[in-house]
Amino acid sequence: MPYKSLETRLNEEGVICAGGYLFELERRGYLRAGDFVPTVALDHPDVLAQVTRDFLRAGSDVALACTYYAHREKLRIIGRQDSLESLNRAALQIAHQVAHEEVVEGRPRALIAGNICNTNIYDPDDISSHHAVRDMFREMIGWAVSEGVDYIQAETLSYLGEAKIALEEIQRAGLPSVVFVAAYADGNLRDATPEDACAELANAGATVVGANCFRGPQTMLPVLKDIRKRVSHTHLGTLPVAYRTTPEHPTMFNLPDVHNTARLPTERTFPDALEGQQCNRYEIAEFTRNAWALGYRFVGVCCGGSVIHHRAVAEALGRSPQASRYSPDMSKHCMYGSDPSLKEHITSFADFA
Repeated sequence: MPYKSLETRLNEEGVICAGGYLFELERRGYLRAGDFVPTVALDHPDVLAQVTRDFLRAGSDVALACTYYAHREKLRIIGRQDSLESLNRAALQIAHQVAHEEVVEGRPRALIAGNICNTNIYDPDDISSHHAVRDMFREMIGWAVSEGVDYIQAETLSYLGEAKIALEEIQRAGLPSVVFVAAYADGNLRDATPEDACAELANAGATVVGANCFRGPQTMLPVLKDIRKRVSHTHLGTLPVAYRTTPEHPTMFNLPDVHNTARLPTERTFPDALEGQQCNRYEIAEFTRNAWALGYRFVGVCCGGSVIHHRAVAEALGRSPQASRYSPDMSKHCMYGSDPSLKEHITSFADFA
Protein backbone atom coordinates (compact mmCIF):
# COMPACT_ATOMS: atom_id res chain seq x y z
CA MET A 1 0.00 0.00 0.00
CA PRO A 2 1.46 3.40 -0.92
CA TYR A 3 1.98 6.04 1.74
CA LYS A 4 -1.24 7.91 2.57
CA SER A 5 -1.71 11.19 4.38
CA LEU A 6 -4.00 11.62 7.37
CA GLU A 7 -6.68 13.22 5.20
CA THR A 8 -6.51 10.46 2.57
CA ARG A 9 -6.81 7.74 5.18
CA LEU A 10 -9.77 9.48 6.79
CA ASN A 11 -11.53 9.63 3.43
CA GLU A 12 -10.75 6.02 2.57
CA GLU A 13 -10.19 3.32 5.20
CA GLY A 14 -10.21 5.46 8.35
CA VAL A 15 -7.52 5.81 11.01
CA ILE A 16 -6.84 3.68 14.08
CA CYS A 17 -4.84 5.42 16.80
CA ALA A 18 -3.53 3.50 19.79
CA GLY A 19 -3.33 5.87 22.75
CA GLY A 20 -3.01 5.31 26.47
CA TYR A 21 0.80 5.29 26.54
CA LEU A 22 1.02 6.70 30.06
CA PHE A 23 -1.22 4.10 31.68
CA GLU A 24 0.45 1.27 29.78
CA LEU A 25 3.91 2.46 30.79
CA GLU A 26 2.78 2.80 34.41
CA ARG A 27 1.36 -0.72 34.26
CA ARG A 28 4.72 -2.00 33.03
CA GLY A 29 6.49 -0.22 35.89
CA TYR A 30 8.28 2.56 34.01
CA LEU A 31 6.18 5.62 34.80
CA ARG A 32 4.90 7.13 38.05
CA ALA A 33 1.17 7.41 38.60
CA GLY A 34 0.25 10.84 39.91
CA ASP A 35 2.43 13.21 37.96
CA PHE A 36 2.37 10.88 34.91
CA VAL A 37 5.35 12.65 33.32
CA PRO A 38 6.78 10.43 30.52
CA THR A 39 10.43 10.60 31.59
CA VAL A 40 10.65 7.04 30.24
CA ALA A 41 11.67 8.60 26.92
CA LEU A 42 14.97 9.55 28.55
CA ASP A 43 15.26 6.98 31.34
CA HIS A 44 14.22 3.84 29.45
CA PRO A 45 13.94 4.60 25.71
CA ASP A 46 13.98 0.88 24.88
CA VAL A 47 10.77 0.40 26.87
CA LEU A 48 9.00 3.26 25.12
CA ALA A 49 10.14 1.92 21.77
CA GLN A 50 8.72 -1.51 22.61
CA VAL A 51 5.35 -0.08 23.69
CA THR A 52 5.17 1.92 20.46
CA ARG A 53 6.12 -1.18 18.47
CA ASP A 54 3.50 -3.28 20.28
CA PHE A 55 0.79 -0.71 19.54
CA LEU A 56 1.69 -0.53 15.84
CA ARG A 57 1.70 -4.32 15.56
CA ALA A 58 -1.73 -4.35 17.19
CA GLY A 59 -3.08 -2.29 14.30
CA SER A 60 -2.45 1.37 15.07
CA ASP A 61 -2.01 3.58 12.03
CA VAL A 62 -0.22 6.15 14.18
CA ALA A 63 3.09 6.20 16.00
CA LEU A 64 2.00 8.72 18.60
CA ALA A 65 4.95 10.47 20.23
CA CYS A 66 4.79 10.02 24.00
CA THR A 67 4.79 13.72 24.84
CA TYR A 68 1.48 13.82 26.69
CA TYR A 69 2.31 15.67 29.93
CA ALA A 70 5.79 16.43 28.64
CA HIS A 71 5.07 20.15 28.80
CA ARG A 72 6.70 22.92 30.79
CA GLU A 73 4.22 22.86 33.68
CA LYS A 74 4.57 19.14 34.30
CA LEU A 75 8.34 19.22 34.11
CA ARG A 76 8.27 22.06 36.66
CA ILE A 77 6.25 19.96 39.11
CA ILE A 78 8.86 17.20 39.17
CA GLY A 79 11.84 19.57 39.05
CA ARG A 80 13.11 18.54 35.63
CA GLN A 81 12.63 21.75 33.65
CA ASP A 82 16.10 21.31 32.18
CA SER A 83 14.90 18.09 30.48
CA LEU A 84 12.00 19.71 28.63
CA GLU A 85 13.40 19.85 25.11
CA SER A 86 15.51 16.71 25.37
CA LEU A 87 12.50 14.71 26.62
CA ASN A 88 10.27 15.95 23.81
CA ARG A 89 12.85 15.30 21.13
CA ALA A 90 13.66 11.86 22.50
CA ALA A 91 9.99 10.84 22.45
CA LEU A 92 9.54 12.18 18.92
CA GLN A 93 12.65 10.40 17.70
CA ILE A 94 11.54 7.11 19.24
CA ALA A 95 8.21 7.38 17.41
CA HIS A 96 10.17 7.98 14.18
CA GLN A 97 12.56 5.12 14.85
CA VAL A 98 9.82 2.56 15.42
CA ALA A 99 7.61 3.82 12.59
CA HIS A 100 10.54 3.43 10.19
CA GLU A 101 10.79 -0.28 11.01
CA GLU A 102 7.97 -0.82 8.51
CA VAL A 103 8.52 1.25 5.38
CA VAL A 104 6.36 1.42 2.26
CA GLU A 105 7.75 3.12 -0.84
CA GLY A 106 10.43 4.83 1.22
CA ARG A 107 8.12 6.13 3.96
CA PRO A 108 6.79 4.60 7.18
CA ARG A 109 3.48 2.77 6.94
CA ALA A 110 2.33 4.53 10.08
CA LEU A 111 1.71 8.22 10.46
CA ILE A 112 3.92 9.97 13.02
CA ALA A 113 2.10 12.36 15.32
CA GLY A 114 3.18 14.99 17.78
CA ASN A 115 1.10 15.18 20.94
CA ILE A 116 0.02 18.10 23.10
CA CYS A 117 -2.53 18.08 25.90
CA ASN A 118 -4.23 19.89 28.77
CA THR A 119 -1.75 22.16 30.54
CA ASN A 120 -3.58 22.40 33.90
CA ILE A 121 -2.83 26.13 34.09
CA TYR A 122 -5.45 27.55 31.69
CA ASP A 123 -7.82 29.93 33.45
CA PRO A 124 -10.56 31.65 31.39
CA ASP A 125 -10.33 34.73 33.62
CA ASP A 126 -6.54 35.04 33.58
CA ILE A 127 -5.19 36.33 30.27
CA SER A 128 -1.62 35.69 31.39
CA SER A 129 -2.43 31.98 31.56
CA HIS A 130 -3.61 32.10 27.95
CA HIS A 131 -0.23 33.46 26.90
CA ALA A 132 1.57 30.82 28.97
CA VAL A 133 -0.49 28.04 27.42
CA ARG A 134 0.20 29.36 23.92
CA ASP A 135 3.93 29.47 24.62
CA MET A 136 3.88 25.89 25.92
CA PHE A 137 2.01 24.61 22.89
CA ARG A 138 4.15 26.61 20.48
CA GLU A 139 7.45 25.24 21.75
CA MET A 140 6.22 21.61 21.77
CA ILE A 141 4.74 21.92 18.29
CA GLY A 142 7.95 23.55 17.11
CA TRP A 143 10.00 20.56 18.25
CA ALA A 144 7.50 18.20 16.63
CA VAL A 145 7.68 20.07 13.34
CA SER A 146 11.47 20.03 13.37
CA GLU A 147 11.38 16.25 13.96
CA GLY A 148 9.13 15.79 10.93
CA VAL A 149 5.72 14.68 12.23
CA ASP A 150 2.73 14.20 9.93
CA TYR A 151 0.21 15.93 12.19
CA ILE A 152 -0.39 17.14 15.74
CA GLN A 153 -2.84 15.50 18.13
CA ALA A 154 -4.21 17.77 20.88
CA GLU A 155 -5.93 15.73 23.58
CA THR A 156 -8.01 15.82 26.74
CA LEU A 157 -8.82 19.51 26.52
CA SER A 158 -11.55 20.32 29.03
CA TYR A 159 -11.64 24.04 28.19
CA LEU A 160 -12.79 25.13 24.75
CA GLY A 161 -10.61 28.20 25.21
CA GLU A 162 -7.53 26.04 25.61
CA ALA A 163 -8.55 23.83 22.68
CA LYS A 164 -8.83 26.90 20.47
CA ILE A 165 -5.32 27.99 21.41
CA ALA A 166 -4.04 24.50 20.60
CA LEU A 167 -5.74 24.55 17.20
CA GLU A 168 -4.42 28.01 16.40
CA GLU A 169 -0.87 26.95 17.17
CA ILE A 170 -1.15 23.76 15.11
CA GLN A 171 -2.49 25.77 12.19
CA ARG A 172 0.27 28.33 12.64
CA ALA A 173 2.73 25.46 12.13
CA GLY A 174 0.93 24.41 8.94
CA LEU A 175 0.07 20.88 10.07
CA PRO A 176 -3.16 18.84 10.07
CA SER A 177 -4.89 18.85 13.46
CA VAL A 178 -6.70 16.28 15.58
CA VAL A 179 -8.36 18.08 18.50
CA PHE A 180 -10.11 16.13 21.24
CA VAL A 181 -12.14 17.61 24.08
CA ALA A 182 -12.92 15.81 27.34
CA ALA A 183 -16.28 15.82 29.11
CA TYR A 184 -16.53 15.64 32.89
CA ALA A 185 -19.19 13.78 34.88
CA ASP A 186 -21.83 16.47 34.21
CA GLY A 187 -21.39 15.89 30.49
CA ASN A 188 -19.67 19.21 29.81
CA LEU A 189 -16.31 20.84 29.42
CA ARG A 190 -15.54 23.56 31.96
CA ASP A 191 -16.69 26.29 29.56
CA ALA A 192 -18.83 24.62 26.87
CA THR A 193 -20.72 21.51 25.89
CA PRO A 194 -18.76 18.92 23.88
CA GLU A 195 -20.98 19.44 20.86
CA ASP A 196 -20.64 23.23 20.95
CA ALA A 197 -16.89 22.94 21.39
CA CYS A 198 -16.49 20.50 18.51
CA ALA A 199 -18.70 22.58 16.25
CA GLU A 200 -16.61 25.67 16.95
CA LEU A 201 -13.34 23.81 16.41
CA ALA A 202 -14.66 22.31 13.19
CA ASN A 203 -15.73 25.73 11.94
CA ALA A 204 -12.24 26.99 12.77
CA GLY A 205 -10.74 24.41 10.42
CA ALA A 206 -9.65 21.44 12.56
CA THR A 207 -8.97 18.32 10.49
CA VAL A 208 -10.54 16.00 13.09
CA VAL A 209 -12.64 16.88 16.14
CA GLY A 210 -14.13 14.68 18.81
CA ALA A 211 -13.81 13.44 22.37
CA ASN A 212 -11.25 11.39 24.25
CA CYS A 213 -10.36 10.23 27.75
CA PHE A 214 -12.35 10.45 31.03
CA ARG A 215 -15.23 8.30 29.72
CA GLY A 216 -15.40 4.63 28.84
CA PRO A 217 -17.52 3.08 26.06
CA GLN A 218 -20.91 3.19 27.80
CA THR A 219 -20.78 6.88 28.73
CA MET A 220 -18.71 8.11 25.79
CA LEU A 221 -21.27 7.00 23.20
CA PRO A 222 -23.98 9.53 24.19
CA VAL A 223 -21.38 12.32 23.93
CA LEU A 224 -20.44 11.12 20.45
CA LYS A 225 -24.08 11.12 19.37
CA ASP A 226 -24.50 14.74 20.49
CA ILE A 227 -21.35 15.78 18.63
CA ARG A 228 -22.49 13.95 15.51
CA LYS A 229 -25.74 15.94 15.51
CA ARG A 230 -23.82 19.21 15.47
CA VAL A 231 -20.86 18.36 13.25
CA SER A 232 -21.31 16.98 9.76
CA HIS A 233 -18.65 18.79 7.72
CA THR A 234 -15.48 17.70 9.54
CA HIS A 235 -13.96 14.31 10.30
CA LEU A 236 -14.86 12.91 13.73
CA GLY A 237 -12.73 10.95 16.14
CA THR A 238 -12.81 9.34 19.57
CA LEU A 239 -10.52 7.55 22.01
CA PRO A 240 -12.44 6.41 25.11
CA VAL A 241 -10.77 5.04 28.21
CA ALA A 242 -10.84 1.27 28.61
CA TYR A 243 -12.81 1.33 31.86
CA ARG A 244 -16.42 0.48 32.63
CA THR A 245 -17.84 3.90 33.34
CA THR A 246 -21.59 3.99 33.95
CA PRO A 247 -24.40 6.58 33.96
CA GLU A 248 -24.04 6.68 37.75
CA HIS A 249 -20.27 7.11 37.49
CA PRO A 250 -19.68 8.62 34.03
CA THR A 251 -15.90 9.10 34.28
CA MET A 252 -12.97 7.01 35.46
CA PHE A 253 -12.18 9.51 38.22
CA ASN A 254 -14.83 8.30 40.66
CA LEU A 255 -15.38 4.69 39.66
CA PRO A 256 -16.11 2.51 42.70
CA ASP A 257 -14.99 -1.09 43.01
CA VAL A 258 -17.42 -2.93 45.27
CA HIS A 259 -15.39 -6.13 45.04
CA ASN A 260 -12.14 -4.56 46.23
CA THR A 261 -10.93 -6.16 49.46
CA ALA A 262 -7.83 -4.02 50.07
CA ARG A 263 -7.45 -0.74 51.90
CA LEU A 264 -6.61 1.82 49.23
CA PRO A 265 -4.17 4.70 49.80
CA THR A 266 -6.97 7.13 48.95
CA GLU A 267 -10.73 6.84 48.71
CA ARG A 268 -10.51 6.67 44.90
CA THR A 269 -9.70 3.78 42.59
CA PHE A 270 -8.26 6.36 40.17
CA PRO A 271 -5.57 6.13 39.00
CA ASP A 272 -3.80 3.13 40.52
CA ALA A 273 -6.60 0.72 41.46
CA LEU A 274 -8.71 0.65 38.31
CA GLU A 275 -7.78 -2.86 37.20
CA GLY A 276 -11.06 -4.29 38.44
CA GLN A 277 -13.02 -1.89 36.23
CA GLN A 278 -11.21 -2.54 32.97
CA CYS A 279 -13.19 -3.27 29.81
CA ASN A 280 -12.62 -6.54 28.05
CA ARG A 281 -11.59 -6.63 24.40
CA TYR A 282 -15.09 -7.46 23.21
CA GLU A 283 -16.57 -4.35 24.84
CA ILE A 284 -13.97 -2.24 23.05
CA ALA A 285 -14.73 -3.96 19.75
CA GLU A 286 -18.45 -3.29 20.22
CA PHE A 287 -17.80 0.36 20.99
CA THR A 288 -15.64 0.66 17.89
CA ARG A 289 -18.41 -0.68 15.68
CA ASN A 290 -20.92 1.69 17.28
CA ALA A 291 -18.67 4.72 16.84
CA TRP A 292 -17.95 3.72 13.24
CA ALA A 293 -21.68 3.44 12.56
CA LEU A 294 -22.06 7.03 13.79
CA GLY A 295 -19.50 8.17 11.23
CA TYR A 296 -16.39 8.35 13.40
CA ARG A 297 -13.43 7.54 11.19
CA PHE A 298 -10.62 8.21 13.66
CA VAL A 299 -10.93 5.61 16.41
CA GLY A 300 -8.87 4.00 19.13
CA VAL A 301 -8.47 3.64 22.89
CA CYS A 302 -7.04 6.04 25.46
CA CYS A 303 -6.10 5.39 29.12
CA GLY A 304 -6.21 1.74 30.13
CA GLY A 305 -5.90 0.50 26.57
CA SER A 306 -3.42 -2.32 26.00
CA VAL A 307 -2.42 -4.40 23.00
CA ILE A 308 -5.51 -6.61 23.22
CA HIS A 309 -7.77 -3.54 23.18
CA HIS A 310 -6.00 -1.91 20.25
CA ARG A 311 -6.08 -5.20 18.34
CA ALA A 312 -9.81 -5.47 19.08
CA VAL A 313 -10.35 -2.06 17.46
CA ALA A 314 -8.54 -3.20 14.32
CA GLU A 315 -10.33 -6.53 14.12
CA ALA A 316 -13.71 -4.88 14.71
CA LEU A 317 -13.07 -2.94 11.50
CA GLY A 318 -12.18 -6.09 9.57
CA ARG A 319 -8.41 -5.69 9.71
CA SER A 320 -5.82 -8.32 10.54
CA PRO A 321 -2.76 -6.63 12.05
CA GLN A 322 0.43 -8.52 12.91
CA ALA A 323 -0.84 -9.15 16.43
CA SER A 324 -3.87 -11.00 15.05
CA ARG A 325 -1.55 -13.97 14.72
CA TYR A 326 -2.07 -14.35 18.45
CA SER A 327 -5.81 -13.69 18.62
CA PRO A 328 -7.73 -16.26 20.67
CA ASP A 329 -8.33 -19.70 19.18
CA MET A 330 -10.03 -21.87 21.75
CA SER A 331 -10.33 -24.92 19.48
CA LYS A 332 -7.15 -26.43 20.96
CA HIS A 333 -7.90 -25.67 24.59
CA CYS A 334 -7.61 -28.78 26.71
CA MET A 335 -11.00 -28.34 28.37
CA TYR A 336 -13.05 -26.03 26.11
CA GLY A 337 -11.65 -26.94 22.71
CA SER A 338 -13.34 -28.66 19.78
CA ASP A 339 -10.37 -30.58 18.35
CA PRO A 340 -11.36 -34.28 18.09
CA SER A 341 -8.01 -35.37 19.53
CA LEU A 342 -8.73 -33.77 22.91
CA LYS A 343 -9.32 -36.16 25.82
CA GLU A 344 -13.00 -36.71 26.59
CA HIS A 345 -12.47 -37.13 30.31
CA ILE A 346 -11.02 -33.59 30.36
CA THR A 347 -13.53 -31.87 28.05
CA SER A 348 -16.48 -33.49 29.80
CA PHE A 349 -15.49 -31.76 33.03
CA ALA A 350 -15.59 -28.26 31.49
CA ASP A 351 -18.93 -27.23 32.99
CA PHE A 352 -17.81 -28.29 36.46
CA ALA A 353 -14.30 -26.82 36.47
